[in-house]
Amino acid sequence: MPSLRIAIARAIDKSRSNAWIKSMAMNFTTAKSGSLDHQIPEERVDCLVVGAGVVGIAVARELALKGREVLVVESAPTFGTGTSSRNSEVVHAGIYYPRNSLKARFCVRGRKLLYDYCSEHGVPHKQIGKFIVATENADVQKLNAFLSRGIENGVEGLRMIEGFEAMRMEPELQCSKALLSPVTGIVDTHSLMLSLVGEAESYRTNFSYNTTVIGGHVEGNCIHIHVSDTKKLENCMEGCDQLQPELVLIPNLTINSTGLSATTIARRIDGICSGTIPSSYYARGCYFTLSNTSISPFNHLIYPVPEDGGIGVHVTLDLDGRVKFGPNVEWIGDIDDVSKFLNKFDYSVNVDLAQKFYSEIRRYYPNLKDGSLEPGYAGIRQSFAVLDSPPLILSYRWEEIHGVQGIVNLFGIESPGLTSSLAIAEHVASRYA
Repeated sequence: MPSLRIAIARAIDKSRSNAWIKSMAMNFTTAKSGSLDHQIPEERVDCLVVGAGVVGIAVARELALKGREVLVVESAPTFGTGTSSRNSEVVHAGIYYPRNSLKARFCVRGRKLLYDYCSEHGVPHKQIGKFIVATENADVQKLNAFLSRGIENGVEGLRMIEGFEAMRMEPELQCSKALLSPVTGIVDTHSLMLSLVGEAESYRTNFSYNTTVIGGHVEGNCIHIHVSDTKKLENCMEGCDQLQPELVLIPNLTINSTGLSATTIARRIDGICSGTIPSSYYARGCYFTLSNTSISPFNHLIYPVPEDGGIGVHVTLDLDGRVKFGPNVEWIGDIDDVSKFLNKFDYSVNVDLAQKFYSEIRRYYPNLKDGSLEPGYAGIRQSFAVLDSPPLILSYRWEEIHGVQGIVNLFGIESPGLTSSLAIAEHVASRYA
C-alpha cells in the first residue's frame, strides 16, 4: 500500500494531462462542487494539516503522537518558508496580551513547553532576558501597566528597575526606567522546525510539498479539500477564470494552519459561513542589521514601549551574536488569492527606511553610528486590527462556530505564534486526538 504522500503525488501526476486550469481574468474563484470535473481523483485521509509553518508542524506532530494518521500539505518546496522564517526568533514571556486571552494563555504555556522541548531535543536556544525601556516620562505609566498585566498572566520574575540599574547592566542603553523580563529568550527556529518535522515523520506523518490547497466544498456532511500542484498555479499567475483542483482530499479532520492565507482559504470553502471569517489586514515589518562590529553592544533584548500596530523597533540578538533591529510597521494593500497561496508578498526592504530606524533606535541607543545599519529582511503579518481599531487576536474556529464538521481554522497566528506553537498544538490535539 503506497504512502499517502505517494498516493497524492501519483494522483497529481496522473491528472496533469487534463486541462484543469484555464487562463485569463484577474478575479480568481474556486469551482463549486457542482462544477468539479468528475474525473478528478479523490483520496480519503484521516487528519489533514494545511500549512507546514511552525504551528502546522507542531499540530501535526501532536496529533501523530496521539495516534492519528496525519498528512501535511504545503505549497512551498519545504517547511517553514513563510512567517516562520521571517521573524525575530524570540521566545516571548507573555507580558503584552490581555488577561485570559488566547494569546496570553498560549504564550505562557507555550514558552514553558518550548523551553522544555528545546532542552530535551538539543534545539539551540538561550534564555537571555529582555528590557522594555521607558525613554520619556509618559512611558513609565505604560511600563507599570505591563508589569501588572504580566503578573496577571503568570509571567515569572518580572521586575521594574531604575534607569541607572538598567544602564549599569547594559552600558550602551539609555532609559529612565525599565521592565526586566528574565524568562524571555531566543531560539533557532529552523532547528526547532527540523526537529518537529523529524519527530512527526517518525510517527508516520507524511509531508507533501509543492501542494497547494485552493479551496473546498462540503458534501454529505464531509469536507472536501481542493488541491493543486504549486507549479500549475505558478503558471496561472496571470489570471484564471476558475481554479480547478487536480486532486480532492476527503479528511476526517482538517486543520487550516496556513498563516497569511488562512482566511482566504476559509472563504474559498463552499459551506463555511462567511460571517465567521474575520476581515484581515497585512503589515510588512522590515529589519536592519548592525554592521561593522563583531561584538554586540547588548547582552539582553531591548524593546521600547510598544507602538500602534506593533511592539516597536527593538534590538534582537541571534544565537551567533548578530544584532538586528526591527520590525517597523507598514500597512500594505491586499493581493490576489493565488499570490497569497504561493507567498508572493513583497518582502523587499527599502533602504530609505534606514533614516527612520536611526531616529527610533537612538531613543534608547544614542551611540548608534551613522552608516552602521544594513538592510536585513522583511516579514509579513496578518492582523485583524488596524491602527486604533479593537483587536481580534489569535482565534480558532471550531465547527460549533462556522457550522462545518471536521475543520479547525487557525486565524490570527501572528506574534507570539512561534512561542505559542506547542501550546496551540496541545490545545487542538486535546480535542481531536
